Amino acid sequence: SACCRVAPHITLTFQIWAAIALDMSEIPAGDPAAGAKIFKQRCAQCHTTEKGGKHKTGPNLNGVFGRKTGQASGFSYTTANQNKGITWGEDTLFEYLENPKKYIPGTKMVFAGLKKPQERADLISYLKEATK
Repeated sequence: SACCRVAPHITLTFQIWAAIALDMSEIPAGDPAAGAKIFKQRCAQCHTTEKGGKHKTGPNLNGVFGRKTGQASGFSYTTANQNKGITWGEDTLFEYLENPKKYIPGTKMVFAGLKKPQERADLISYLKEATK
């Protein structure tokens, strides 16, 4: 078309941004019941969720949504976790839970991650309820 002959870089730029937008797909709808099972199987040995729950190998997760990394009172975090400086929400947890060591290099969390987007969405859906 005429637009592409006049300004091909604009079309190319749009195509790149469109590809990036597609790659950053939305978080699937999560199932809290499925997430509870995932938490029990993969997370509960190191984390608790209830208000006033004790820290284990990992911190208690109560109030995690809206909290900055490395800020659960009374838990000893790595400098990397304290300095990450992001606020936990669905989007940050979705990325973190895929590969914690990639998201926060230097974290002491040994969990390899949840590669399946639906499992991460289910876990996050559960955590939203369980950590209020």
